[in-house]
Amino acid sequence: MTTVLEGAAPPARAAAMPFILIAVLIDMVSIGLIIPVLPALVGGFTGSQADQAFWYGAVAFAFGIASFFGSPILGALSDRYGRRPVLLMGFCGLALTFFATALATALWMLIAVRLFGGAMQANAAVANAYVADITPPEQRARRFGLLGAMFGLGFILGPVLGGLLGAIDVRLPFFVAGGLALVNWLYGYFVLPESLPLDRRRSIDWKKANPVSSLKGLAQLEGVGALVVVIALSSLAQFMLHTTWVLYTTFKFGWGPLENGWSLFAVGVMSTLVQGFLLGRLLKRFSARRLAVMGLVSSSLSYLMWGAASEGWMLYVVIGCNVLGFAVTASLQSIVSNAADPRTQGQTLGAVSSLNSLMAVAAPVIAAPLLVLVSDLPPGDWRIGTPFYFCAALQAVAMMLALRHFRAERATRHERSVAESTV
Repeated sequence: MTTVLEGAAPPARAAAMPFILIAVLIDMVSIGLIIPVLPALVGGFTGSQADQAFWYGAVAFAFGIASFFGSPILGALSDRYGRRPVLLMGFCGLALTFFATALATALWMLIAVRLFGGAMQANAAVANAYVADITPPEQRARRFGLLGAMFGLGFILGPVLGGLLGAIDVRLPFFVAGGLALVNWLYGYFVLPESLPLDRRRSIDWKKANPVSSLKGLAQLEGVGALVVVIALSSLAQFMLHTTWVLYTTFKFGWGPLENGWSLFAVGVMSTLVQGFLLGRLLKRFSARRLAVMGLVSSSLSYLMWGAASEGWMLYVVIGCNVLGFAVTASLQSIVSNAADPRTQGQTLGAVSSLNSLMAVAAPVIAAPLLVLVSDLPPGDWRIGTPFYFCAALQAVAMMLALRHFRAERATRHERSVAESTV
């Protein structure tokens, strides 16, 4: 395992934010390329909108379930062997997945390829651990925001390019995405430095390197607790959005890959603007906890309005108004990362990734039947937004749980300080 994962090291250089930001940007552009066209590719193997919704859900489920089991293992491997070799393995797996998807000639091949891709791909969790390695706790929320901005920038460039290429040939974006993943592997091999020093690495506890144990450990971290449920509900809503957006806009407004590419471009612009430029200012005015609660309120209202939109342009208005909603993920990640030991950042953030993957598994199971239910409704019918109404309810429940958790945490800190002052 050591020889496979450690590989040749690049020329010695200090790990820094620009290195990982570039890697994440290339990674997200390659992933963003396929978003507008994957439902259309699945549709090429089906005969109705209901079948398309069902099998697209199955493809998304395959990726999520494999990632659920693979993420804690890859996170633990990154704590043992370093972040760089695990990232390289992820870039390679991503490239193979894209090329194999482009060449798929049957639905079972798509599902098999997504299973492989989900098992190999934990780049987001390892990138977060990389940032935690090189960042003091008080700066992590802002730096996770910068990382989120790269995700957003990838969603600016990727979906638009994917929509343009998909209008030429629905398989072309997958070949381009595979090429970009190979470029990222070369960048990682020759340029990206390691962030985890040898003295902070730890041996792998295989009993804990599974999704159930890792989630239990995450819930037991001081200051996290019920936030595990908050992260899960918020993540489930986001993955349902990802699963249903393209088919929702197709069913309701008759959009194709190009229109969907531009709408996702708008999402990327807002994500980059908020997390890359506004988050630092927001954190000077609000704590990460308060920002998370306000963001969940904003997200809940946004999902409701997306579902109720009667014209396509209204989606863009809601995207532009959901400023605080784009700050939720970075705020929650900083709280979890600060609660973890420096030697277990990979396993802890791998547990968060595994939790997200579990929600990625649940999302198509819930979203696909909801889409099938509304697939025969006439274009423009408000009931087509049913999946988004469900997401709004999830975010509202997450907001109430977060508020209760932070109040209880504040009360506990107050009681502890009073007890210490009387000793």
